[in-house]
Amino acid sequence: MSDAYDYFRAHAIAAVRKARALPPGRTKQKQRAVARVYHLLSREAALAPNISHLDDFRAARRLELQIRR
Repeated sequence: MSDAYDYFRAHAIAAVRKARALPPGRTKQKQRAVARVYHLLSREAALAPNISHLDDFRAARRLELQIRR
């Protein structure tokens, strides 16, 4: 396993936990979508570490920060 895999996986798990804690609605759906993105990034990073994953990660992070507001 690479460090990127562990990093993305930790974010995926945290995002799923946040989504489970939210009440049903649009915010919960968005948080689950963020969790899916993190999960996909972790799967890609497990196969071949790639620096281009950082752009996808930053986009998911921005969306997650928008959800919190």
